[in-house]
Parts: sequence; C-alpha cells; structure tokens
Amino acid sequence: MAEIMTLDVFLGDTLVGKISRLPGSGDLNIFVFDEGYLANPQRPTLGLGFKGRTGNIAYEPRPYNTRVHPFFANLLPEGALRDYITQRDGVNRERDFFLLLALGDDLPGAVIIRPSNGPGQINGDLGQALTPPGAPLSADQPLKFSLAGVQIKFSAVREASGGLTIPAFGRGGSWIVKLPSERFEAVPENEYAMMRLAAAVGLNVPEIDLVPVANIQGLPAGMREDDRASVIRRFDREGDRRIHIEDFGQVFQLFPGEKYTKASYGNIARVIWTEMGEAGLREFIARLVFNVAIGNGDMHVKNWSLIYPDGRMPALAPSYDFLSTLTYVSGRETMALGLAGTKDFRGVSESLLTHFASKAGLPVEIVLESAQATARRTVGVWADLRGQLDFPEKMKKAIDAHMLEVPLIRDAMNSRQTITSHRIGKK
Repeated sequence: MAEIMTLDVFLGDTLVGKISRLPGSGDLNIFVFDEGYLANPQRPTLGLGFKGRTGNIAYEPRPYNTRVHPFFANLLPEGALRDYITQRDGVNRERDFFLLLALGDDLPGAVIIRPSNGPGQINGDLGQALTPPGAPLSADQPLKFSLAGVQIKFSAVREASGGLTIPAFGRGGSWIVKLPSERFEAVPENEYAMMRLAAAVGLNVPEIDLVPVANIQGLPAGMREDDRASVIRRFDREGDRRIHIEDFGQVFQLFPGEKYTKASYGNIARVIWTEMGEAGLREFIARLVFNVAIGNGDMHVKNWSLIYPDGRMPALAPSYDFLSTLTYVSGRETMALGLAGTKDFRGVSESLLTHFASKAGLPVEIVLESAQATARRTVGVWADLRGQLDFPEKMKKAIDAHMLEVPLIRDAMNSRQTITSHRIGKK
C-alpha cells in the first residue's frame, strides 16, 4: 500500500476537493476544490467563508504547516476531548492531517474525509503520527468520532427501551452524551437546566435529557459512573442522513484558538441578517439576550452554528452549549465576545443594543423588539421554573444576583413587578 498523501473531502456523496500533503515538505498541506464541484451550479454549500461577493466561490489555495485549513481544523475536537482521542488512537495531537485521517468518517455535519487511494499506510517517521509503532491502521479501531469542543463527549445510539449505547466502533449515533467535567461542578445539570429554561422561553432547542452515567453502555473503562451526563439529540443526523452544519469559526475561517479573540457578536449578527433576514436576526438576538440573562460567558464563535437542511441555504442551527458560567470563574464573569465594544454584562442595556444595531448595520427596531420580548419572557420563566430546575442552589443564587446587575434584564424584572403589583391592586 502507498503512503497516504491526499485526503478526499466529500459533502455526503459529492466530492468537494482534496487536502494534500506537499511532497518533501514535512507537514505542509493544502486544500484545493474539485473542478467538477466548482462547475456544478447546484453544488451543495461547503461554507460561507468560501463565498465571494458575487455568490460564487472565492478561494485562493494556500499551504498550512501542521494545521489544516481553518474550516477543517474546526471539525476536530479541542482540549480534554482531543487529548482523549489522541491518546486512545495514538495520533499526534498537533498534526491535523492525521487527525482528519483517523476521524474523517464521523465528523460533525455532512463532511466526510477519506484517503484518496484507499486505506494506505504511513511510512517512516510519520508512523508515530497515526498509530503506535507496529500497529496497523485499522478501519475497526473503536471511538473513531469527532465532536468539536473541549468537553469529553460521545456520539450514542438511543435504544427503544430508552437506554443509551456508545457504538462498538465509535461511528454513528444520533445523540450526544456529555460527561461530567473534572474541573467544574455540575456541568451536565447546569446545561440541562439552562436548555430547559431556553426551551420554555421559546428558543429552538433539540430534545435533551439528563441520565446517570452508569446507565450508558459502551463507555471506555475508567469513566466516572457516580454522576450524571447531559444528553442532546444531534441535529446534524436524521437516521442515516447527514445534515451539513458549520460553526462561526468555520464561517470566519478562524483557528479554534482564535474563537474568543477574532470576532464579535456584531460580526455574527451581520452574517445572519445578510443570509437569513429578519427571522434569523430575531432568533439570534433572542439567544444572545437569553445567554446574557443567565450569565453564559462562553458563547464564543464555535457555539453559534448554521445548518443547511437542503444542503445549500443556511439557517441558524438549533441552540446548544447553553450554561451559566457565573460560578466557574474566580472574578467577575464577562461575555465571550465583544458587544458594541464591551464584554461587560453590566453594560447590556437598551441604549447599548441601539448602538450595537447601528454599528453592525442592523434594523434597530427589530433588535430592540426581540431583546425586550426575550428579556421579559426569560425573567418570567425563570421565576416560574427556578424551583423546579435540578441544579445547585448556589448557581441559582448567582443567576438571581446577576440578573439584577444587567440593565436590560433588571428593567424587565421591574416591569414584571410593576404589572404584577398593578394587577394585585385592581383586585
């Protein structure tokens, strides 16, 4: 078998292009679109970041060393999840090309990446980049999945009985299981509670659940079983069908390490307004205000995604990774990205949102209407559900205190109290 030098990139069954290692260059690689894909007027959309001003693809190939093009780098896991997979599969964590080779059959969305000339093998000193010395590259190595993010999580199958099973070879599954964090308290309970709250507010939330880790079959040995895991239905899978998605790190063609620093909420909002119009903008503002209200300081570019239900036209993907981070930081929590020049939750007011809309070229009335309505719904639902939500009381108290410090949310609380007092007075 020949040494693997080129990876084919597919969107479902459509060949999109190739990622090739440059001969004699060490770890240099380059992505090039397939000519047939470029010539196809009905081609599926790979990503908005490749879109030019006229709507056609505008892309100048350039080589990357060790890393791959940011669109593909964002398909790979980060942090603890990356460490787990690289240790499990013997892949060098710094060499994206070989991670794509190892994980390319079960990437997020509809992207599939496979060796151009079959399985092949890695020769010479590159053998250690993919497998331990003497270990063959096997299509049956377990846990060949990639779910972007830093938390340990697995793709799972839900049985008719309601139980969850990690597939034996790590491929497939229409549910994501997120395990407890080793660093932060009650992350699954926190996320489950915040997603329940978001659904009650009216945001687009996939089916969710909270299950004992001990009830999940097929987890690797050594995983904690004395706790619970949050479970969310994958919105990029529909039976055997893969539905294409891309996060805003891919849209802006940023590397994962730039997810907090190279974009703002204004940048995201402009793309959504341009591509999806009023409905998309209203949903974006609603999610933004909700996460401001709960004190989620981790809504970076990779926690906002687009979905392509028909393979071509984008829509805002369902909500995910909503949690209150207030108790996870030692000082005062701030927003992950800038909002009209500030990251301070305490600066979020109607006047700031007016400035945000003007600065981003958005219709002010739509931004304010969605923000005000979401703020009112959130404080109302929080008041109604707070006692029913199963997560630590100290986190609830942190959210209570936080809401009083955010002008937009505090105004909604005061308005609710005024209306309630008025109704009581009339009785």
